[in-house]
Amino acid sequence: MKHLTPSRRPVYATIAFAVALCPIPAHAHLNSTGMGPIYDGLMHFLMSPSDLVPALALALLAGLRGAAHGRLASFTLPAAWLLGALCGLTAAATTGSAILSSFWFLLLGGLVIADAKISLPVMTAVSALLGLVHGYLNGTGMGLSAPAVVAVLGLASGVFVLILLAAAFVVQLQAHWARIAVRVAGSWIAASGLLMLGWSFRGN
Repeated sequence: MKHLTPSRRPVYATIAFAVALCPIPAHAHLNSTGMGPIYDGLMHFLMSPSDLVPALALALLAGLRGAAHGRLASFTLPAAWLLGALCGLTAAATTGSAILSSFWFLLLGGLVIADAKISLPVMTAVSALLGLVHGYLNGTGMGLSAPAVVAVLGLASGVFVLILLAAAFVVQLQAHWARIAVRVAGSWIAASGLLMLGWSFRGN
């Protein structure tokens, strides 16, 4: 790779400085993709680790438990997420605390690590609670309007696709080492929750 010649360095530095000074719009709650509200909601979910990771952990857990659990979680979580978001549309803007996020990381990551033999009713309750809490937090501050409702539909669609694909992938894993790999992924999720929890206390 060629090094920049001394004569061109000031030119590149000037260009970089000009780009850095160009302001871009900042969005406090829902990022705008420029492709419409449904994509805004979808990208908000995909770009929010505090939402994405717990949903993925639930999909891993459901997949480990089998097809019935996977199907149940694939419909319960998006439905609860949609309901929670719709309920939150009229509420003032708020964000979830790091402690709440770390709780979900630790709980779901720990269940994946343990390959917990949870029943269908328990899976339903966990899916519904996760969806309602995170959906409500996603909906707050958006305002009750047609674009906001469409954005919420896009968000719930993203949740549905993620959990359906991830759970279906894990369900078909039969090799012992492959299931161990899924549980190792759960350990990383739980470890991330511990880091978040420690960082939240450090900030206080």
